[in-house]
Amino acid sequence: MRLLHTADWHLGRSLEGRSRLQEQQDFLDELVEIVRREKIDAVLMAGDVFDTVNPPAAAEQMFYDALSRINRNGECPFIAIAGNHDHPERLAASFPLLRELGITLVGLPTLELQRVPIKRTGEILEIAALPYPSESRLKVLLSESAEELDVRTQYDDWVDSYFKQITSHFTPGNVHVAMSHLYVAGSKETDSERPVHIGGAYTVAAESLPSAAQYVALGHLHRPQKIKRAKTDARYSGSPLSYSFSESGQAKSVSIINIEPNGIAEVEELHLTSGKPLVAWEAKNGVQEVISGIQDGLHQNCWIDLSIHVDDALSMEEIQRLRKSHDGIVHIKPVYREKSGEQISVSAQKLPVDELFTTFYKRQTGGALPDEELTSLFLDLVGEEGTEGEERE
Repeated sequence: MRLLHTADWHLGRSLEGRSRLQEQQDFLDELVEIVRREKIDAVLMAGDVFDTVNPPAAAEQMFYDALSRINRNGECPFIAIAGNHDHPERLAASFPLLRELGITLVGLPTLELQRVPIKRTGEILEIAALPYPSESRLKVLLSESAEELDVRTQYDDWVDSYFKQITSHFTPGNVHVAMSHLYVAGSKETDSERPVHIGGAYTVAAESLPSAAQYVALGHLHRPQKIKRAKTDARYSGSPLSYSFSESGQAKSVSIINIEPNGIAEVEELHLTSGKPLVAWEAKNGVQEVISGIQDGLHQNCWIDLSIHVDDALSMEEIQRLRKSHDGIVHIKPVYREKSGEQISVSAQKLPVDELFTTFYKRQTGGALPDEELTSLFLDLVGEEGTEGEERE
């Protein structure tokens, strides 16, 4: 049988207030086409369907529309588990209506093995599915100790025990897969996985992933990667879109698994083409380099984290000009050039306040000069009036 492994869709997530809904829709359209073209028998979605426990209606509509198009009235089973961003009960609420179509939505951890008939091959796919297992969702206190190492040990023991119990029900002659949404020690994360949910006490050793499974489909980390120390083939499929600039340059993909009973999983990464790239652009020659590059079509369909080298602070006119030149510029970060040989040494008793402010501003920014509007605002705040050299009350 041919399985497709994906995860971490984060439907509804934005980028610094900029909507990604159209890109997410483009991914789902591409996924539907991949399932059809590659003759996929079942889709495994390893958690974080949505970005929040209360997703926008547009994101939920996109999800259910994609389910319908992928499933094709039961032709292609779809199995999803809740990730840490999903509301487990809300995700699974529609399962009673979808069960007859071969759509399985698992919200909370259960020892029930998911058995999925595969029409094309006549085989049975058995899935040990473990949604995100936090203490609150498990409704257990794993350790009375507050020490992170103690909690981590108990958490790892719980996951190891869970997989041993549920995989003991695997039936010989069927295809055996495990799926979970968790952090495996030694894996590489990115900034878009919010730090409160990554690593720490909720960490699992690679050796705790079940050796009884022929393949382990993982979600939680956004970088596609194989777990090297696992006893079987275990992988993160990664997110379909880049959700932070730490993912700049990453190729996004889904995993296609060819597998048969008692066989070794053959895995292929299929790269995705949907979604705007996230680009870190360092413009060493100032504003004009950016304007010229954009006019030449550079980074035309991208989200941009712009670092721009300047001698002085960017004026509001320059910032507005940059923003109007490309609607994908998310950040504008000035990098001030150091002025060679310039040393700042002042006596606070001898300089007027406006010059003290100018000197402080230059020191803090690496040599930039404040404009008149900023200096005037500062003087208003400290209650100073008058011109340079006059005594101020």
